[in-house]
Parts: sequence; C-alpha cells; structure tokens
Amino acid sequence: MLSVYCLASAGLKHLERDRDAPLPEEAVWLDLFEPTDEEEHLVEVRLGLDIPTREEMREIESSSRLYEEAGALYLTATVVTKLDTSLPENAQVTFILKGTRLVTNRYVDPLPFRRFVAHTERHPLANTNAPAVLAGLLESIVNRIADVIERVGADMDAASAEIFNRQNLRSKHQRSQRDYRKLLERIGQCGELIAKARESLASLARLLAFVQQSTIAMPQDVRTRLRTLSKDVFAMSDHASFLGTNLNLILDATLGMVNIDQNNILKIFSVVTVVLLPPSVIGAIFGMNFQHIPYLQEPWGFYGALALMALSSGIPYLWFRQRGWL
Repeated sequence: MLSVYCLASAGLKHLERDRDAPLPEEAVWLDLFEPTDEEEHLVEVRLGLDIPTREEMREIESSSRLYEEAGALYLTATVVTKLDTSLPENAQVTFILKGTRLVTNRYVDPLPFRRFVAHTERHPLANTNAPAVLAGLLESIVNRIADVIERVGADMDAASAEIFNRQNLRSKHQRSQRDYRKLLERIGQCGELIAKARESLASLARLLAFVQQSTIAMPQDVRTRLRTLSKDVFAMSDHASFLGTNLNLILDATLGMVNIDQNNILKIFSVVTVVLLPPSVIGAIFGMNFQHIPYLQEPWGFYGALALMALSSGIPYLWFRQRGWL
C-alpha cells in the first residue's frame, strides 16, 4: 500500500489517490507499507530511486543499511514491534531521503508511525519538510523504545520486590504460595524486551551518526534535533545495559530462592527420616518371631516399647530444634 502525505495547515495530510494516478508534485512523505511491485516501480521511476528489497533490508552490514547513492540517503533501522503481545519482534524499516521527499519502505506497522501522523496534527509547524519528517519519525521510534524500557524497569522493580520483600521472606506460608514459574516467565519476557530494545538502539545510533556525517543538505534545526536524539539514544543504551545487568541479578536471586525452597523440602524429608528411624528399629526388634525376647512376657513390655519409641524419636527432634535446624 502506498500512502502519500502532503503539507497542510493542520500538519501532514493524507492524500487519497487512484491506484494508477501519478504521484503529486507536492508530496513530502511517501509511505510504502507492504508495497506491491507496481507501487515500488512507480516510486522508483518517479524519484529515480532503487528501493531495497525485503531481503536487502535484513542484511546486517552497515554498508548495506547506510549509504548514499545518486543524491539520495538510504537508511535502514531495526524497530521493535508487537510490544503489546507476548512475542515482540524486531523488523526493518528503510528511510530514503532525496531532495524534498522522504520515502519509507516497511513490512510492519509499528505504533510510532501512527503516533507520528497524529503528532503532526497537534504540531503542524514541527515537520514542514522531508528532513524534519525523518527526524520526527525517528523521535517517535525512540520515544516508543523509551516506553518499553520504562515498562521493563517497572516490571523488574515489581519482580525484585516480590523476591526480596522481607515480609514475604519471614512468612513461610507466603513463600510457599509464590509461583516461581510465572516469575521466571516475567523475567524472561523482560529479558527479551531489553535485548530487542538494545538491538534497535544500536541500529538507531549507527543511523544517526551516519546521517550527521552525510553530505545531504539539511536545515540547521533538523541537525540539532538529530544531535539531541543521538544523545538520547546513547543514554537509553546505557540505561538498557544497566537493566540487563540488574535483570541477571534478579534471575540469579529467583533461581537461588527456588534452590532454597527445594533444600527446605529435602531437609524436611531428611528430618522425618532421622526421627522415625529409631522407632522403626525398636519396632523391628520387638516384632521378630523369636521365642525368647527380653521383656516379651512382662505386662508392661508393650507400653515400655511404645515409650522407648517415643523417646527415641523425641530426642533427635529436640536436638534439631536446639541447633536451629528446624
């Protein structure tokens, strides 16, 4: 689908056009979303571009993602998508800046693109040319990643409070009620989001550095916005790295709590075995089928054996309690 946007008093305006109609001269932003071969060919012929294919967009070499050709600036960035689902993904978006027009080629529909169009309606004077539209789209993408990092930080704080909460640690009943499997799933999802956010930030950092070093003419205010955005990306990358380190700490603590609970369960079985072993031995001795067993004929023999069993199990129990093992 090819969407054409032109400047208007209320921001970028989406122009309705027939499928076979030529591109309007006043077009500022041409958005190719899952384009057909005909739409790609139309843009290529009209603007003299060579739009990268989907396979070319996935290449990780910087020379294949960031380059200048025939007076056009080709920029491919990795963008995090499907953040509101349990399976977020990274996808590639290509920005092509040539003259007074910006072309975007994408096969996903990330939220920042829809937010940017709404943003232009509220701030019509902030995106009055193609370089400004590029800066605005990149700002919208970075803001979305910032939202992701903020959400991951909040989830990690909640997981940390659940693990290290002293009140829960004092209450054995509450500890037994904690579902470590769900907690590990939450930590895994946070790790997945952080990894994808860091990958996207690294891609954007390279893109912004390349844009600032390019020979393409841009207004000074746009270059200022790009420099500020580059600083924000580096700061967010550092914060994402910090969250990744903190996430490893939380994961290790969770696994440690799982091991402690397992050891407590095994300790209970060990104590029960030790406590019941002496009575079992006494019962086995007096239960043997020999004719002559000491005290077998005494009237108090049965009660004496029971008392001896109780005493033999009570002494280890009291000993464990005194040593603090229970």
